[in-house]
Amino acid sequence: MADLFDIDESARISELATLIKKYQDSYYNGEGEISDAEFDRLWDELKSLDPNNPVLQRVGADSGNFAKIRHIMPMGSQEKAANPEQFLAWAKNHAYDEYLVEYKLDGASLELQYVHGELMRAVTRGDGTIGDDITANAKKMQGVQAALFDCEHKKIDFTGGIRGEVIMSHTVHEKFYSDKANCRNAANGLMKRKDGSGSENLLLMTYDALATEGESPFSDEEEKISWLKSMGFKTSPLKICKSAEDVISYRAEVMEERKSLDYDIDGLVIKERRIDLADASRARPDRQIAFKFSLEEAVSVLREVEWSESGATYTPVAIFDEVQLNGTTVQRASLANPDTMRSLGVKIGSKVVVVKRGEIIPKIESVLPEEEGQKTSAIIFPSTCAVCGTALRDEGSRLFCPNKNCEKRVLHQLQKWVGVVDIRDFGDTLLRSLFKNKEVTSISDIYSLTTESLVPYFLNEESIESQKDSLGAKKVYESIQNHRRMSLAIFIAGFDIEGMGETMVQKLIDAGFNSLEKLLSASEEEIAAVYGFAEITAKIFVEGLAENAEEMRSLVANGIIQIEEIGGGALSGKSFCFTGELRTMKRADAEAMVKKAGGSCKSSVTKDLSYLVTNDTESGSSKNVKAAKFGIPIINEEEFLRLVGEN
Repeated sequence: MADLFDIDESARISELATLIKKYQDSYYNGEGEISDAEFDRLWDELKSLDPNNPVLQRVGADSGNFAKIRHIMPMGSQEKAANPEQFLAWAKNHAYDEYLVEYKLDGASLELQYVHGELMRAVTRGDGTIGDDITANAKKMQGVQAALFDCEHKKIDFTGGIRGEVIMSHTVHEKFYSDKANCRNAANGLMKRKDGSGSENLLLMTYDALATEGESPFSDEEEKISWLKSMGFKTSPLKICKSAEDVISYRAEVMEERKSLDYDIDGLVIKERRIDLADASRARPDRQIAFKFSLEEAVSVLREVEWSESGATYTPVAIFDEVQLNGTTVQRASLANPDTMRSLGVKIGSKVVVVKRGEIIPKIESVLPEEEGQKTSAIIFPSTCAVCGTALRDEGSRLFCPNKNCEKRVLHQLQKWVGVVDIRDFGDTLLRSLFKNKEVTSISDIYSLTTESLVPYFLNEESIESQKDSLGAKKVYESIQNHRRMSLAIFIAGFDIEGMGETMVQKLIDAGFNSLEKLLSASEEEIAAVYGFAEITAKIFVEGLAENAEEMRSLVANGIIQIEEIGGGALSGKSFCFTGELRTMKRADAEAMVKKAGGSCKSSVTKDLSYLVTNDTESGSSKNVKAAKFGIPIINEEEFLRLVGEN
């Protein structure tokens, strides 16, 4: 059996080496066939099976269309860290007083070779030692200096190499080259055109330099970047971090900020301050590392659209060919609503860009232009409710059944109420049976149930004859009776108005709509003016309140539900966000304690949050980093319990 395993492993190593060489060559010739995520997966697998494989030391090779030139500066590959754990493992063996951090630009490497301040050649990466001479094309690029001058416009006597990354901006890509899958592939293809056309749409951003004659104009990595700027070159921001943990925090900031950049970056490059020429000359330098971002984008083909039915709303869900995002296999993503689908122009058979922003929910971000011969077909929208037959209403922002009495809508509202109010012993099977038998068809009906009316759902006829009482029926009845008193936010959220969870309702309460009547009488304009709301959300909310106003008022007026007075608790005006596991209680119980004491809970860290509660207060998680950035106190479980008076 061991021999068979060895054969299989050897075959896989050979297969991986062949694939990596193939995809490297296509990448460096501007015709990348697979995504970075897919390539990194192959690379990491080969590294785990055969860490000394020669392919792992190999860089791609350019085409034969240009003269071959040897580099001044070695252009090898960098070590990679795909997550904070891998970076910390590297940093443990590379403890620097300072970590100099730059953007890892996602483009094509280029070396500019100067002699006494004059640009002589521009050489692509090639195999890391020899590349293509594309000087004529490079001179057309933005950011390339044909000669180097000082501030008094005197020529600088610099002989050596300057290294940078050729990139295409998102603006240029969208305007001229949207038929290309991404900016990097488009830039790779343009810079190697024999006629040089399109090179003027490219930009060189620099990050390295080496003098081969005379005294170096800089003595460390920070001075190097300053010198490049003074020579008129474009550079990316340089951040100096005092610890590995600071690097992790900065990475989290950049992952948020990069959405606003007009060019692509796929990670950070971390170096020490001193220039280590011996290390830099290695095929794979050891004293610097590429700290990559999560792999979160892929191109796939849309195969079908399913319509998820939740309450009144029909939500389109895209089904596409499997892709890898953030190390997981993804085949489904939300298309949000009809307006989103129309603005994307998506069809069955479309090539779609799938993203997993924030490593949570995948979505379709864009659609690639149709190619000649590509087969596509229109997406068919459902037109009638599958349950009650009512014509669906398409308002753009949502497709829904407008029939308030639709059985599907009524059942969903009952399920929502039981869940939000937290009637734990009232199971879904029991609720469905009561609904089917018409004993519970409204929220009010739940509170009309008696132990006797519940007994048949726990005992059969023979059991009823012999014992009559049911412990299960009693538990459900008592649980219902114990949930007659609640906050205004829970009361409103329980009515299943689309998009209106407890957190959203609490925002309105905090904004002054702190009674049932104030909410019921609020206009769409007044609701839309509250932070976190907008016209569409306000419209849906006001319409939902109007639909349910009669029952809401009846429940309160008849004393069936008692809404707790707002304010006055120990945590009044305070808001809490919980992250990670709690040791002594469930998160739901902790949140209930906050609300009972007059406070509110949030699912994310915002500027107005009062406390972030976590038992790992020193971690580099995104919530911890964001809380520190906003100056929000980060407290542990014990400190939280002291605040609520439980310790």
